[in-house]
Amino acid sequence: MSAVIFLASAVFLLYVVIGYPLLLALWARRRPRELLKRLEHRTVSVLLPVRNGEPWIRRKLESVLGLNYPRELMQILVISDGSTDRTEGIVEEFAAQGVELLRIPAGGKAVALNRGLERARGEILFFTDVRQPLDPECLNHLVACFADPEVGVVTGELIVLRGDRQEEASVGLYWEYEKWIRRQLNRLGSLLVVTGCVYAMRRALVVPLPAGTLADDAVLPAAALLRGYRIVFEERARAYDFPTRLDTEFRRKTRTLAGLFQLVRFHPALLGPANRRWFHFYSYKLSRLILPYAWLAILVFSFGLPGGWKAWSLGVQALFYLLALLDPLVPEPWLLKRISSASRTFVVWMLAALCSAAVLFLPPEKLWKAPSAGPPHGGLPGG
Repeated sequence: MSAVIFLASAVFLLYVVIGYPLLLALWARRRPRELLKRLEHRTVSVLLPVRNGEPWIRRKLESVLGLNYPRELMQILVISDGSTDRTEGIVEEFAAQGVELLRIPAGGKAVALNRGLERARGEILFFTDVRQPLDPECLNHLVACFADPEVGVVTGELIVLRGDRQEEASVGLYWEYEKWIRRQLNRLGSLLVVTGCVYAMRRALVVPLPAGTLADDAVLPAAALLRGYRIVFEERARAYDFPTRLDTEFRRKTRTLAGLFQLVRFHPALLGPANRRWFHFYSYKLSRLILPYAWLAILVFSFGLPGGWKAWSLGVQALFYLLALLDPLVPEPWLLKRISSASRTFVVWMLAALCSAAVLFLPPEKLWKAPSAGPPHGGLPGG
């Protein structure tokens, strides 16, 4: 029985990490789906929820105002979710350029977005976050995709800048892996979720977010998906972000995966035939919630393997965990750092996935945390 559970867990882990992405690539190559893109300027409401975003808000608003899009068609709305620093004062400096400030008591991102939706006037809603500056052509590329009547949501590409530490490079490498999967899903016709700092949606498809929502970038697009609309990925609509350390990434990953638990609760139809993308939803999203338990099962049931298989399995795992544990002590220039950093990153993400289940028992706001680190030295492209 130990061998059966061990093998099943190992096969599941390999399917999620390697098997499904390869299957997806072959599938996308055989059945690519076309997308009609034509720029037709429409009214757009830019929704920017923020809490204590003083380190980033000025540069963010400068990048929004620098978008190459007809200014008379843009409504720029900043929703301050109980900010206690200089965020609101900085936003008010942009009032003469048409930036609207909506002050609300601290209630979380979902509350802020719902209040913003009440004030939004545009045919298209553009959701973005405070940390990530935008490419000047970002909004044009997003809006051009809505020429296709089947498209309900468009997400752009988040470019994570290169850091000077290997752990940041490992996080960046994982993000490239995620984007590769999204490109394959895009070729097949539709994504399942979007990148929260750079996506747009038809106003007519947006519904108020349930209280305590942690992942608006999953819940809002799912509503459009279940109504038969496509979620597409436009790589030329770019936002930029600074690399993050593993402690920051741990919190982000925990919140993101907790949002998946909520997504199933808010949209149970995703689990049934009403979801035309059910196979991908199970293979790409739900599997991420199960993966850490398969990972633990591999460790636990290795002790029940016969003879040499037990020694081999436990030896490989011991080496893997030892590398992860020693990673902070391995000097950056060493080649070993690439392996140890990747091991540590994987372990941190598995722990984050385990912790994400806490949303089933704790209030969602316990898992929400505003950005905690300012931008590093150096600029962004075009900055």
